[in-house]
Amino acid sequence: MADLPTHTIVFEILTRLPAKDVGRSKSVCKQWYALLSTQDFVKIHCSRSVVSSNQRVLLIDDLTCSVRPIISNNNDYGPSSTVTFPFHHQNNDVSILSHLNGLLCVCLNHTYELLLWNPTTTAFKRLSTPDSHGFYINNLDAIGLYVDADDDYKVLHIKRRSGVLGVYVYSREVDSWRNIPFITRQKYLSPHFNWSAGTFCGGTLYFTVCECWIGGTNVVIRFDVNSEQFKEISFPPVPSNGMVQGVLVNVKNVLHMFASTGMFEMTIDLWTLQGDYWIKVLSCPPIPPISLSLWCDITHYVTNGNWFVMTKLGKLFTIEMDMKPFECFYPVSWFRGFKGAVFVQTIVSPSI
Repeated sequence: MADLPTHTIVFEILTRLPAKDVGRSKSVCKQWYALLSTQDFVKIHCSRSVVSSNQRVLLIDDLTCSVRPIISNNNDYGPSSTVTFPFHHQNNDVSILSHLNGLLCVCLNHTYELLLWNPTTTAFKRLSTPDSHGFYINNLDAIGLYVDADDDYKVLHIKRRSGVLGVYVYSREVDSWRNIPFITRQKYLSPHFNWSAGTFCGGTLYFTVCECWIGGTNVVIRFDVNSEQFKEISFPPVPSNGMVQGVLVNVKNVLHMFASTGMFEMTIDLWTLQGDYWIKVLSCPPIPPISLSLWCDITHYVTNGNWFVMTKLGKLFTIEMDMKPFECFYPVSWFRGFKGAVFVQTIVSPSI
């Protein structure tokens, strides 16, 4: 260690600081400000920040927006701290559409504008443009946030407008939108199909595409973020005699799906993707059926080897799994009647 240059030692120490301490350290001197602002530093700091102790839950209701730590030993939240939105909004009408490495892609519901926002640093970037890019309509559009091989953060926006499809990619590096082709079955562009938000896993964005009636078609569409090609893969072989919902989760860079099926009562199976095929991890989980009145917006997260399935109304189900303990929570976007997301605290900027 004594033979290492001082610059290297300082770099190694600072990349292990909490995100908020990095922000304060920028004011120490010009040299530190320059060092802590480089993309190399941000990338390494981000890779070292993706740990369970650095996770936070952001919750939005009609009156407040708060951030809370996660207490993993009792699967609960710690004391909350209030967050003030750095952008104009109306009555907290902010929807979280996607999140990755401390960045949230959000929509302002009163203007339909898309933004990238880091709630730790409070920095944000508006993605809307005068030529109508960057505007999101719920139930018609789909959003996915990802990083490509060049470490450029991007947003994939699938837009459906009166039977006309547009697929656009926003690049943080060049700060602009561009159109890309959508090459798969055109019927999936119909409003009869519900697209999930994109889940980023292993260099690919995955979307569930489910037809909005009993016995309808259900598929998974994947988008290779480097070749920018779409491909259809099969849905897990679940019964189609009821409503079907698939929720995708990236667990340690392996794609999983909770597949909910049923009519008046719902059951849930857990699947994992291996190549182009789904392998069932859990069959007939030991939980009571979830009634149709509760199953909408099912949320789940995992820690210490247990999955927790939480309904929109706050009812919690626990699934004990014979698997190695996980270190992190893996959520979708609704919590106990709040809108929210689990994110890691980083210094990743929404703009260059």
